[in-house]
Amino acid sequence: MMPKNNYVELVLTCGSYQQAQDIADALLQKHLVACVEFFPIKSKFWWQKGIETADEIKLVMQSRDEYFAEAERIVKKLHGYDTFVMHALPLTHTSEAAKKWLKDTLDFRGLKNG
Repeated sequence: MMPKNNYVELVLTCGSYQQAQDIADALLQKHLVACVEFFPIKSKFWWQKGIETADEIKLVMQSRDEYFAEAERIVKKLHGYDTFVMHALPLTHTSEAAKKWLKDTLDFRGLKNG
C-alpha cells in the first residue's frame, strides 16, 4: 500500500497585490506553505444578488493538508473580504525532486516548533 500523500495546493483570491503579499509572507514565515505563486486575474461572481467584476490576485500555494486550518486562521486576520474563498486541491502526483523539496521545506515547521 502506498503512503498517503498529504501535499495540497491552496488556492486563494485576494483583492490587491499588497494583501496577497502580506498573506504570502505570513504563511511563508510560519512554514505553512513552501511556495506562493501570484497570478493577476479578472473575476466575475455573484455577490449580494448581483454579478460583480473585480481585478484580483490568485495565490497558488504548496502546503500540507493538515496545515489548512491554521492557514485559514491567518488568512482570516489579513484578508480584506468578508467572504474569501480558499480551498485545497490534493497533489496526487509530484515529481520526486519536488516532493523532497516540499518535505524538507514543510518539515522544517515541525523542527522549528517542536
